Amino acid sequence: MKYFEKVLIANRGEIAIRVMRACRELNIETVAIYSNADKDALHVKYADEAFLVGEAPPSKSYLNIERIVDIAKKSGSEAIHPGYGFLAENYHFAERCTDEGITFIGPSWRTIRAMGSKIESKQMMREAGVPVVPGTPGGVKEPDEARKIAEEIGYPVIVKASAGGGGIGMQIVNDETSLEDAISAGMRMAESAFGDATVFIEKYLVKPRHIEFQVLADEHGNVVHLYDRECSIQRRHQKLVEEAPCPIMTSELRKQMSESAIAVANASNYWNAGTVEFLYSEGNYYFMEMNTRLQVEHTVTELITGIDIVKAQLAVAAGETLSYDQADISIRGHAIECRINAEDPLNNFAADPGKILRYRSPGGPGMRVDSGIHMGYTIPTNYDSMIAKLCAWGMNRAEAIDRMRRAIYEYVIIGVKTTLPLHHAVMHNQHFINGDTHTHFLQEEHIMKTLPRYVREEEKRMQTLAASLRQGKEIAAITGAVNVYLQNRKKA
Repeated sequence: MKYFEKVLIANRGEIAIRVMRACRELNIETVAIYSNADKDALHVKYADEAFLVGEAPPSKSYLNIERIVDIAKKSGSEAIHPGYGFLAENYHFAERCTDEGITFIGPSWRTIRAMGSKIESKQMMREAGVPVVPGTPGGVKEPDEARKIAEEIGYPVIVKASAGGGGIGMQIVNDETSLEDAISAGMRMAESAFGDATVFIEKYLVKPRHIEFQVLADEHGNVVHLYDRECSIQRRHQKLVEEAPCPIMTSELRKQMSESAIAVANASNYWNAGTVEFLYSEGNYYFMEMNTRLQVEHTVTELITGIDIVKAQLAVAAGETLSYDQADISIRGHAIECRINAEDPLNNFAADPGKILRYRSPGGPGMRVDSGIHMGYTIPTNYDSMIAKLCAWGMNRAEAIDRMRRAIYEYVIIGVKTTLPLHHAVMHNQHFINGDTHTHFLQEEHIMKTLPRYVREEEKRMQTLAASLRQGKEIAAITGAVNVYLQNRKKA
């Protein structure tokens, strides 16, 4: 079924291409937007149409609501898919689309607004009977109030921005003496990043696991979950490795957490794809937040369920009823995703943009690569450092790990530093192999002490494999021919 004639993708890079792939399979025309820095990007060439949205800074391009809506109307796009990041969870953007008669491929703007506030969403969950981490019921206004709450729940505590995401503004506080300074710093960062200085306090869980449930819902009251993901391996509160299902999940825990995830969706009047994130510690789980969008790690869920989540998003946005119920969905095998970032893992994960001189992605059984880069591509300095998502599937977790190790060995990226050596180290780490992970996993000595060795091995391996990838006239000619084909196809 053809849900729309034309969809604009308000994003860039690999996620733009991912959405375009789903649209192409459904015979839906796609419209790309691009900044000056992305004029030669792969997603621009892959789309049926492409429009310059503005200058390189996100505020002048991918966050420019007026310009994006204008392009959607001029191009005749019936719907907009926001991907993730940028405007994906901006309720003002979703509301504007609705007002302009453009379908926003996501939940309602009212749901985005409600779930975007960590304070409001957690109060909603308390009322729905979903476990929530102990903390302040509302924003912190006075230091005395903060001290009283912290004493009640016990140190350590964490100060969080109400409107934030990505770990911005988080401050861990171990005792009363540093509480006031942490609140002040958190408020400054929150105001700068989100335009909202409101912060709140929660009990800090020292080594929790990050477990999330993918949900799908339609506008007719049907809600299903697509099971669980483990996302505990992070740096700076941002995920680097995800897997599905969670390796420590039991049938009883899955029953409890999935019921809570469904309760979250029902309480928020949710439709489309969303993710309910929990923290798990010492046998207890707690609602953390709901991401009202497609997740980066949706890939591993697709691999274990066989459900194309982006196609499901398009169907629901068009008003369709979910074509399956909970009994139709089951887990097959195990999947792991490594986020490949252009970063130096030996230099506190500092971004390392630049030109990709050699590139070869892995293949073989059970592999999936979502990427927007290619040989000769220059990674801009203006955007997120993630350049690819490397996914491995196996009949069981051990096979998925073996395939990921092999894929990391095959992956050639020369010209920029990447997190590939870190992923290599993780896949060979006995704690990871045993499923013993938590949100502070990368800070553990057993990872960092082995990392320099894997970096050296990676450099040697890259040079060996890259010798067969020297770009000559033949490759240049093939590349040129492909570009001509794509341009002629668009004109046809």
